[in-house]
Amino acid sequence: MSAELRGYFETECRQIDRLMDEYRPLLARLASKEPDNIERSALASMLHSFYTGVENIFKRIAIASDGGLPDGRNWHRDLLASMAQPAAHRPAALSPAARLALRPYLDFRHVFRHGYGFDLQWDKMASLVRGCEETWRLVQKELAEFMAALDREA
Repeated sequence: MSAELRGYFETECRQIDRLMDEYRPLLARLASKEPDNIERSALASMLHSFYTGVENIFKRIAIASDGGLPDGRNWHRDLLASMAQPAAHRPAALSPAARLALRPYLDFRHVFRHGYGFDLQWDKMASLVRGCEETWRLVQKELAEFMAALDREA
């Protein structure tokens, strides 16, 4: 594996860890109440940033190992799906379970990018917010194992 890919992976992981740290106080404050519109918007931004960071890692893997990003209108979905499959020059980066855990975050990314903050519905995003850190731990563990596998192959 290239040092560049390893460095990018480590940097992106630090950024996502920082994101989780930054939002932990807000999550603690909301443990017993529903967020207001401003808080929902902030949490939506967190979810968007989380998935964008994870997807950035996937994009780098695809460019380095798969020869580029998927084409077409559904390239975001195709990229996520491709990470759960081995390719010619790499093992699968994610388990099917991790892919399934990430799919709702990808779907939310679309909602966030194409809607208005005041239209966000807490009942549709609460489970994502509450499960974000656990999902990140799973994905980070699997991606670290993937990186270690690439190191062994090199």
